Amino acid sequence: MKIPKNRILPYRTLLAASIAATLLGCGGNDNNFDNVQTPTTPEPSPVEPTPTPVPAFDTDGVLTADITWTTYGVPHIKADNLESMAYGVGYAFAKDNLCVLADQIIKYNSERSKYFGPDNQAGSGDSEHLINDFGFLTLGIRALAEENLARMSANSRAMFQGYTAGYNRYLADTPVADQDQSCAGQPWVTEIDSTDLLTYSLGVALLPGAANFLGPMFLAAPEGESYLPTPAANLNFASQEIAAFPAAFPTALAANRQVNAMPFNINPTIALPEKNPQDMGSNGWGLGSDKTTNGMGMVLGNPHFPHTGNLRFWQFHTQIPGYLNVIGGSLTGLPGAVNIGFNENVAWTHTFSTAEHFVVYQLTLDEDDDTGLTHRVDGSKRTIYEKPMQIEVAVAPGQTIMLNKTAYYTNYGPMIEVPGNFEWTDTNAFAIKDANLPNLDVVDHWLAMNMAGSMDEFKQAFKDYDGVIFNNTMSASADGQVFYIDDSTVPNLTETAISELTTNPVLVQTKIAAGFTVLPGFASAFDFDGPVPYEEAPKYEGTDSVQNSNDSFWLTNLSSPITGVSPLYGNVENQQSLRSRLAQQFIESEAGSDNTFTPDEVETLLLNNRSMLADMVLPSLLQACTAQGSDPVTVNGEDVDISAGCAALASWDGTMNKDSVGAHVFREFAFQFDRDPQWETPFSVDNPVTTPSGLLQNDTTINQFAAAVQVVNQAGVALDATLGEVQFVERSLPDGSASGIKLPWAGAHNIEGGFNVFNIVPGNNGTLLPRHTYAPLNSNTIMSAEAEGYHINYGSSWMMVINFTEEGPQGRGLLSYSQSRGYGSEHSVDQTELYSSQPTLRELYFTDEEISANTISTLTLSSEEN
Repeated sequence: MKIPKNRILPYRTLLAASIAATLLGCGGNDNNFDNVQTPTTPEPSPVEPTPTPVPAFDTDGVLTADITWTTYGVPHIKADNLESMAYGVGYAFAKDNLCVLADQIIKYNSERSKYFGPDNQAGSGDSEHLINDFGFLTLGIRALAEENLARMSANSRAMFQGYTAGYNRYLADTPVADQDQSCAGQPWVTEIDSTDLLTYSLGVALLPGAANFLGPMFLAAPEGESYLPTPAANLNFASQEIAAFPAAFPTALAANRQVNAMPFNINPTIALPEKNPQDMGSNGWGLGSDKTTNGMGMVLGNPHFPHTGNLRFWQFHTQIPGYLNVIGGSLTGLPGAVNIGFNENVAWTHTFSTAEHFVVYQLTLDEDDDTGLTHRVDGSKRTIYEKPMQIEVAVAPGQTIMLNKTAYYTNYGPMIEVPGNFEWTDTNAFAIKDANLPNLDVVDHWLAMNMAGSMDEFKQAFKDYDGVIFNNTMSASADGQVFYIDDSTVPNLTETAISELTTNPVLVQTKIAAGFTVLPGFASAFDFDGPVPYEEAPKYEGTDSVQNSNDSFWLTNLSSPITGVSPLYGNVENQQSLRSRLAQQFIESEAGSDNTFTPDEVETLLLNNRSMLADMVLPSLLQACTAQGSDPVTVNGEDVDISAGCAALASWDGTMNKDSVGAHVFREFAFQFDRDPQWETPFSVDNPVTTPSGLLQNDTTINQFAAAVQVVNQAGVALDATLGEVQFVERSLPDGSASGIKLPWAGAHNIEGGFNVFNIVPGNNGTLLPRHTYAPLNSNTIMSAEAEGYHINYGSSWMMVINFTEEGPQGRGLLSYSQSRGYGSEHSVDQTELYSSQPTLRELYFTDEEISANTISTLTLSSEEN
């Protein structure tokens, strides 16, 4: 509150009154002041020095970075500014993963059709490349990058600029024969610039939201109008180098060179998108002083991500002496910042959040506008804008045409259309608004986390920025504090919108059916302006523990459930996944005898390969199948003898280790059980970690076990095989064919309630880089008859356990699929072989002494040599 000026006593008046009081206290007026002490000048309060900001750009015109590679091919980059640091990171990254980023640049720059034609499967009419290219033009990420790059912070611009220079330097210096042969020499592998990389970053931010609606954007058109693209007036058949063409283009091109004739079919299949199409998951713990043996912080990081494609992690270490010293793993193309890692003060990890990052709005069209291009908000007319777009499309080797298309855009965002669900009629239509469009905070946010000097500074990163996109964050500090936040970018809905969303039966049922939030667009009260602020995001801080295994924020800390936040963050008081329950049990009951954790104990739990479902139902299942004996069970018209499967199950040790006999039999039962769980004790919100539990021994259970035995038999796999004989990792050759080298693999699956989780991803991995997969036997299993088991290409990836000590942070970690993507390169399979031989982590080298003792090569990279 401001005090009125006429109520403030002048400083001199206060001083005079004070002196008068002192004189009166001295007795008579005899001018004897012997008893008055001479006032001493107070010591000035110490002034905290203002930290000098980290140098952003190089100042002498020469980018210089020292790169030291240690065992397993991990680069340690040291420089004196962010631009030079990113220069070294970009070079080292390109050495290991050139093809991944090159592929992603053309993806988000809407150039897939230019190089690969209109279809993913040539001649099929699936139009996947057209959908990709027109979709990202509809979202406008390239235009947003061009518009906003110059406005970004100096730190972000320096890192984009340095990283792309380093990437380009590797490309220029490295002979094609020494590059990853799955893309080497292709015309789409070219130099990139900061705008390219920012475009990519903006596209990645849309992965949990609008990027899944490219197909519905492609179909969107007013009633009576065609969504189809049309050839431009001047067809371009100029010869050019077109790379990596599918084998068979339509042959009708020669007969269709006349203007406005389409030389290929466009017949896409568009359905409602999945919320998490790549099944991204993870485990993350932060353990504080109450939970660790040495009373300092500890972090377990265990992201479950694809082992191939655009979501590969890569490990590196960066140093700017006096400013930055951080090590960890990051996804493709983050220009020099660590996503999951640690510095001297704080360690952190992330898991994929349950939160929603977009809203679909149902528009009320203006009945007076026959074009269908006007809708109403608060009674006022709003225009649905037409957005012209154009792309280049390869139609045969050396030949391209230009295609035009119209997208439609509203005050909410792009229009979408899904046949049978979200259709554009004469009265209603639909648009999507994504809270991450655009998100320009990504680099600044992670850089601030990387540079945090304390837990308070780490938290400040979340107050200052909103660039974590789709993640929960778990962290611990050297002084034993823990912090959790779901600071993923979530629409900040009004109270009106939240009330209707949670109480209106139509909106509640629509969300259940669609899998995402749909709100009315006729009133501005349902709109949102930006993301939920830091103060209102779900958080927990203390000195005990935080954890997440991809359930919502609710039980981050079992003793202090989080409630009272936006429903867009996820559910509360809901049944937890088996993996979440296992994680909670580990933290609550698997500590040492003193109820605290050592790093070795945490690493053992990370790699334990237990099955939560087996812990609860295995004895009862064995009883039921033993009682059935050799009497056949009819499954899909076939009589199945389950006795051999029961014998294999009786030999199982309850874990998913390589030498575990019959583990795959239980996994197949778990797939069947998950379709119709036969729990003896139902879920109780009062006991969310221990319920549901127990197995009903009934006909359904026996039929489920028989169906599991049937799957194993149909796949040609022995029922009494070990898991290591059934589950494996196999690299693809540069042309995408199988290498034939199968490494046995230990690890569980979500379906049986594992913690160290692996899976198969037979479909799209976000890139067009060639790879082989094996199709599952059917939709109710991941077992493949062709593979004779499970071909693992997803799951635990950048694993780490970081422990703070009086001597500094000490870490162990593993990148399960190794540093380099290039087949045959020195570090493409070394960490993979280490895990295959015996699941374990390895030492992480953080100090200069550790790095020096484990150096395998060095390079001083200077732009002066270009």
